[in-house]
Amino acid sequence: MKDAITATNKGFFEITVTVNGEKKELSVKNGEFLLDALRRHGWKGTKKGCDTGECGSCAVILNGRSVLGCLAPAVTAHGGEITTIEGLGSVHNPHPLQEAFVEAGAVQCGFCIPGMILSSKHLLDRMPNPTEAEIRKALDGNLCRCTGYVKQVEAVRMAAKRLKAGG
Repeated sequence: MKDAITATNKGFFEITVTVNGEKKELSVKNGEFLLDALRRHGWKGTKKGCDTGECGSCAVILNGRSVLGCLAPAVTAHGGEITTIEGLGSVHNPHPLQEAFVEAGAVQCGFCIPGMILSSKHLLDRMPNPTEAEIRKALDGNLCRCTGYVKQVEAVRMAAKRLKAGG
């Protein structure tokens, strides 16, 4: 059972979450969305695009599901596990999805990429060998203004093969 959320007298709530494997106590504003709370607490990789749930730039993984941070109230993450793009890999040890996006030329301006990679991770966690149609469906909520999505689909297929082979 989750501990209770504590309200402060200044319109904030204290929530406990695990972000990228680290347990954190976060102060979130009354009515604040997860995207804004994450960015305010230093996870800047999660992008703020449309702020209406249309572009997918704010996608994070919450409790094993891909969610749009701009629509999820921050307090709903209390007791949960969140993965942001910063939690997938690093410059020196990138996740296979990050490597594949770079190698396939799927990264152009880069603004949509954190959300696309996390949406792709959610897909591959559920379906290790997705079809092109399944990849396209998983990326359907991620708007990219620079490409025709061909390279992103190629990157997800490449990453799926690498992950299947052990990394």
